[in-house]
Amino acid sequence: MGASFGRGGATQPLQDMANADCIVIQGSNMAECHPVGFQWVTEAKKRGATVIHVDPRFTRTSAVADKHIPIRAGSDVVLLGALINYILTNDLWFKEYVVAYTNAATLINENYRDTEDLGGLFSGFDPETGQYDPTTWSYADADGGGIGAPGQEASGQSASDSATGDQYGSGGPPLEHAGVQRDDTLQHPRTVFQIVKRHYARYTPEMVRDVCGISVGDFDYLARTITQNSGRERTTCFAYAVGWTQHTLGAQFIRTATILQLLLGNVGRPGSGIMALRGHASIQGSTDIPTLFNLLPGYLPMPKAGSHDTFAEYVEAVGSKKQKGFWANADAYTVSLLKAWWGDAAREDNDWAYDYLPRLNGPHGTYQTVMSMLDDEVEGYFLLGQNPAVGSAHGRMQRLGMAHLKWLVVRDLNLIESATFWKDSPEIASGELRTEDIETEVFFMPAATHVEKAGSFTQTQRLVQWRHQALAPPGQCQSELDFFFKLGQRIRAKLAGSTDERDRPLLDLTWDYPTDEHGEPLPESVLAEINGCHLTGPDEGTPLSSYNELRADGSTAAGCWIYTGVYAEGVNQAARRAPGGGPSPSQSEWGWAWPADRRMLYNRASADPDGKPWSDRKKYVWWDEQQGRWVGDDVPDFPADRAPGSRPDPALGGPAALAGDDAFIMQPDGKGWLFAPRGLLDGPLPTHYEPQESPVANALYPQQQSPSRVIFPRKDNLSAPSAGDPGADVFPYVFTTYRLTEHHTAGGMSRWLPYLSELQPEMFCEVSPELAAERGLEPYGWATIVSPRAAIEARVLVTERMTPLTIGGHTVHQIGLPYHWGVGGDAVVSGDAANDLLGLTLDPNVQIQESKAGSCDIRPGRRPQGPALLQLIEEYQSRSGATTETDNVRITDPAREIIDPPGEQDDPAKEGWSRW
Repeated sequence: MGASFGRGGATQPLQDMANADCIVIQGSNMAECHPVGFQWVTEAKKRGATVIHVDPRFTRTSAVADKHIPIRAGSDVVLLGALINYILTNDLWFKEYVVAYTNAATLINENYRDTEDLGGLFSGFDPETGQYDPTTWSYADADGGGIGAPGQEASGQSASDSATGDQYGSGGPPLEHAGVQRDDTLQHPRTVFQIVKRHYARYTPEMVRDVCGISVGDFDYLARTITQNSGRERTTCFAYAVGWTQHTLGAQFIRTATILQLLLGNVGRPGSGIMALRGHASIQGSTDIPTLFNLLPGYLPMPKAGSHDTFAEYVEAVGSKKQKGFWANADAYTVSLLKAWWGDAAREDNDWAYDYLPRLNGPHGTYQTVMSMLDDEVEGYFLLGQNPAVGSAHGRMQRLGMAHLKWLVVRDLNLIESATFWKDSPEIASGELRTEDIETEVFFMPAATHVEKAGSFTQTQRLVQWRHQALAPPGQCQSELDFFFKLGQRIRAKLAGSTDERDRPLLDLTWDYPTDEHGEPLPESVLAEINGCHLTGPDEGTPLSSYNELRADGSTAAGCWIYTGVYAEGVNQAARRAPGGGPSPSQSEWGWAWPADRRMLYNRASADPDGKPWSDRKKYVWWDEQQGRWVGDDVPDFPADRAPGSRPDPALGGPAALAGDDAFIMQPDGKGWLFAPRGLLDGPLPTHYEPQESPVANALYPQQQSPSRVIFPRKDNLSAPSAGDPGADVFPYVFTTYRLTEHHTAGGMSRWLPYLSELQPEMFCEVSPELAAERGLEPYGWATIVSPRAAIEARVLVTERMTPLTIGGHTVHQIGLPYHWGVGGDAVVSGDAANDLLGLTLDPNVQIQESKAGSCDIRPGRRPQGPALLQLIEEYQSRSGATTETDNVRITDPAREIIDPPGEQDDPAKEGWSRW
């Protein structure tokens, strides 16, 4: 969503879902995985909204929806793309909204070529590296060229290595300047509108039927329902979770939904938007103030070696001063962060201690790290509330990797499988590992639970809420804050007096947090540091109230610019708890939402270009002529005094350049992006490719998989042959993983609790009656599920919740696998881990694994034990002919796919090849 809208967070609060006239839940089982938030879906339904659930399984969400539409896992772009085509073909798009608030009218570089021209590839693809050069995707410039990125633009490989897509969480992809070329009639063939229209022309109801397994009738119902509930008077909301994100096309699944919602005018308005449902209470917070290798707080990118060697190079590349919007002020956000971390040691004459920051020199994500463990390149590892032995893809690789470490620190509530792999993992049972040979020294540090510590968490809707401590943690259990504060004290004490320059970043850190009577740091002092304060002048020491107060001259400090205001006036705004959130429809007196306590993002779009509400029914924020300000039910997501008709010179750059209808203030051109000229590494428009391994051939293009996916061709990471390849029939079924209400992720908080364990005691698989009959599976008996990486056993649940789908005239069966169990001896219940079946192939934008679609076989009975288990897997690998090359070629059909069409082949009379 960051590349489309300028921010990656949910566009609206959960409570606003009650204002929707239609809700489409796709890629999520919201009723079971987000039951508290689901109350607002229930409220919308009571008010008359239509709820549609699109999912491979019939779930509790489906049970309370008006309609469940089963879909083949991994085919969502086809369904969403066909909805886009339906809207454009039937002239159902919200014209006034689209022309004013999106880049539909913007002209694209004349050298751009679409997948429709090149057999499934976009222009700029390099088959040697598997990366795109996005130059030809650029906006057209006045001089006939293209508008590029500022500074030294990262190559495709460098951008993928650093998961560049993550950095657009609160600032869209930067551009050199905002001097775009437009045709507001939308008739020019190089307008974004015409390119999008042509791109999705082949995404038809019949294609949906043949690729997704959705009948033409069900597609028609979905299309009619969302279009009839969109426009001036009505709005439709989409909600998704990891059912969309955990694919090699995950970012593009979401992008397709953003295009759809922009065309319908369903962004920034009551009951509209895209609800990004996060996995637990502070997943949003863990990227805002990141636990990711490639980000600094507030979605500032981590500097890259060779590209951002100096502070000047870094700030030039992050956000151009010539582009529109608030991301042009990224230098102020960066300097204030450096001042918060290093205080007086961060000075103008040393570039604000910029050189204290580490530099990325390659991909350092969790999966690259585990492979480095196997290569003995990693000595130590911290696991903080993570259980990769169960919860991460390719569990066997995770456990073998940890066996190569010298030391491992596990901070958790219980002795999870990642702390005990050395004594009772599946690899111990199979003989691959022997306890006496494992040299990893494991340090288990008991952690405090969420009720035993105070602090903030930031949930699905960007809402920062304060958690008060209910009771003291028992024994040696510590909060994360106390653990790292004291670890930092010990490290700094050991380095005291050091003259080594490499120790200065640690010694110069601002680490003087006030403590309580037990010597533990006060959590509110950290919140105050995150909020920031004035460092000079008459307001010295006063907390900042807005990120607009941040400066690049060293006069302000702020630990995370998007959180500035959470401690305004020295008051913990996150602790507000007015009953019902107060009288405002936005419930603004409960907690604090970033940025600037705005509950609904892009709310300038809730009014028409003249500043008037689209309708009384959907009134939210509007322009008050008498006051000369934007007013309404929320903090305006727009310069408060910028009149609707304002047309400043784009060359002004920054917030001053925003026109009165530039509703997307974090985008470099102020518009929502239907077409992404920058920011996506696998194409400017979402395009359907099959998952890494799939029993179905791509019906749209010769190119089977995403050509720019991140692949790891290794003997311990084999893929199942895909449709059309020899051996594809060895793994004929699709499996997908999911969560249950009764367990929490990898089970560390639930499988140790008898009450929850009793509710869901055993690992199971969901199969249709038809598949059970085909494979001889008995209800409540045992089944063995086999992939090219592992074989696991599970109890059989035969259920009509799993629907066989007809794909291209053939029946495709899907198997549902909950992923909460793991093999170990310390939990109340244990079982084989579904994630052991998964291979490692990643989305290039954010480096997330594909865990929602894989190929497998299923057979009756329990799996073999000991070395016989490895023999079974090897037998399947041999029968299928799987090698390191299987599914790992970049170009599926070189004879039908075009990498670099020569100019002389252009035919102005032929639509597919014209230079426009």
